Amino acid sequence: MAQCSSSSSSSSSSSSEIRYVAAYLLAVLGGNDDPASKDIKKILDGVGIEADDERLNKVIRELKGKNVGDVITVGNAKLASVQTGDAVAVSIAGAAAPAATEEKKEEKKEESEESDDDMGFGLFE
Repeated sequence: MAQCSSSSSSSSSSSSEIRYVAAYLLAVLGGNDDPASKDIKKILDGVGIEADDERLNKVIRELKGKNVGDVITVGNAKLASVQTGDAVAVSIAGAAAPAATEEKKEEKKEESEESDDDMGFGLFE
């Protein structure tokens, strides 16, 4: 049980820090190259979020003096190396493609057999 509560608090901690990172990025996009905690608090207060000083200061320490564009580029590179379910979906789709082609061939055969049954006379011709 203790593991569940610690993992859920870690999850909520992570999502809270994302708010601070987002507010930090908004401040930078607004022209403030070195946002302070009061700047981020002002942004968070504007959307009704009460800031936790400890988490806020952690985010500021981690980003202080760094070029946000460079941080985003490094983060994107790390995300690109993470495997997702897309590779599995592609391999499954690739395996399903021949089966779909076979089904289409079977449908065409059935259609041609049906057209032979009407001996060239169609209801809508």
